[in-house]
Amino acid sequence: MESLPRSPWLLGLLLALVIVEALWRRRTRRSYDLRAAGASFGIAAGNVLLKPFTGAIIAIVYLGAETLTPVHLPMSDWRVWVAGFFAVEFAYYWFHRWSHTVRWLWASHAVHHSANEFTLPAAIRLGWTSLISGGWLIFLPLVLAGFSPAMITIMLAANLTFQFFLHTEAVGRLGPLEWVFNTPQHHRVHHASNEQYLDRNFGGVLIIYDRMFGTFAASDPSEPIRYGLTTPQHSRNPLVIALDEWRKLFIEMAQEKSWKQRLAIAFGRP
Repeated sequence: MESLPRSPWLLGLLLALVIVEALWRRRTRRSYDLRAAGASFGIAAGNVLLKPFTGAIIAIVYLGAETLTPVHLPMSDWRVWVAGFFAVEFAYYWFHRWSHTVRWLWASHAVHHSANEFTLPAAIRLGWTSLISGGWLIFLPLVLAGFSPAMITIMLAANLTFQFFLHTEAVGRLGPLEWVFNTPQHHRVHHASNEQYLDRNFGGVLIIYDRMFGTFAASDPSEPIRYGLTTPQHSRNPLVIALDEWRKLFIEMAQEKSWKQRLAIAFGRP
């Protein structure tokens, strides 16, 4: 369930912010890997090409599920939107958490964590294989509960757009807002490869579910954040970045003799 905003004016705004951030990093003497940023845009371009196909398949399943449920919550009721926001955020939390703790899902999500610098272009470094990894199925119960697939899609698009602004070092701490909302500070911890920060801060817009389920972590001033994967990905080739984790997964599965062992690798922890 990963996609990019399509509105021309919004895309223009996001691109302008990418340029402003690059200038800020240069002025503050922070590194900025232009080739890595270019790779992120290459991966984003691949997603644009794949989205019509993957989106159509997911839409068919969701619309099919909608015809099966006896409950249909009206999109005209503001209370449904409020309930939908918290329901989608809850489902997103578990989608994101399992994307880190189930290797089959991680094979797609690892792409997003492969950037070794925490900059806005990293936000659009999204895997090409979400249809195969199946994380979108985690949102299917919301359709069966009566929420419109259109509402779920809108909520997820807004969620992902919000998260674009979290991928930067230009914004510091935001005080009391950090108790409820996901912030750049929280998301920097999420993208850290330091052992003490691994598998933390999975929220989309909110951070409350991390606090409820024990996955929240604040940054430690004595532990500088290292970004990227625990085994760094240095390729600037979008194809390599998008498929490398699948390559490693299938190699390990092929080395096992039984399907039980192979499935244990595929659905075990990364």
